Amino acid sequence: MSISLRNCHGGRGACRRSRRGERMPCMTWTTKLPGDIALPLIGFGTWQLRGDTAYESVRAALEVGYRHVDTATLYQNESQVGRAVKDSGVDREQIFITTKLRPQDARHARRTLEASLRQLDTDYVDLWLIHWPTGRDELVSTWQELVSAKDAGLVRTVGVSNYSPAQIDLLTKATGQQPAVNQIPWSPGQHDPALLDQHRRRGVVVEGYSGLKNTDLRHPVLTGIAERHAVTPAQVVLRWHLQHDIVILPRSSRRERITANLDLEHLTLAAEDITAIDTLTRPS
Repeated sequence: MSISLRNCHGGRGACRRSRRGERMPCMTWTTKLPGDIALPLIGFGTWQLRGDTAYESVRAALEVGYRHVDTATLYQNESQVGRAVKDSGVDREQIFITTKLRPQDARHARRTLEASLRQLDTDYVDLWLIHWPTGRDELVSTWQELVSAKDAGLVRTVGVSNYSPAQIDLLTKATGQQPAVNQIPWSPGQHDPALLDQHRRRGVVVEGYSGLKNTDLRHPVLTGIAERHAVTPAQVVLRWHLQHDIVILPRSSRRERITANLDLEHLTLAAEDITAIDTLTRPS
């Protein structure tokens, strides 16, 4: 996994402030997907954000510096996400948008994608995922629909969510097209080095979701590390993901948390911190 640091606004090191006077993180970590596509390692998750809350949260995220927004047909907020992107004043090409296909929509995947594009008010999405596996008989045909949409220029790249390495191999063997991304639950309590290694050996980027939701942020290991670094336990957990090369998708409707979840540039966990957090893994 190749990681780079790019500047979203102005010259290197040129930080800026929001309209509210907040210091805004000025650098964006990215990893390369096939086709030389830059995927920001910190994305803004929108699960359970609806209506005006979704719109205002995405607007806030884009204003403080996020350049990766994750939505899905299931979330029923694509129109609010699209409006927030349009109203943000940020060029569409600078924002990486992910949406997802529900398995029950697999038999009319192209129509579902076209509906998503209308809701998002965009000509393309950067990443289209199958939200979770279909039945075995439709695994390959559904994947072929995603690949076809990529070939048609409606999406820049395609991937999966909640798939096992074996299911990824099945798709790759059947079509010759490997998913670029697998979005799966990941947190200190769910850390699985062997599973992470299986994705790395295949060249599949792991996006971790519910990393904060599935973590006890009051755990003394996390609070102790946070105190030593003068940050929050949530920032410790998010930085831990990044140092394992896992894309993160923190979600919040509170502006101060939206900002804090992105402000990880100056935090680096020591090797002993990483090891201590790794040991929080729950027994299988």
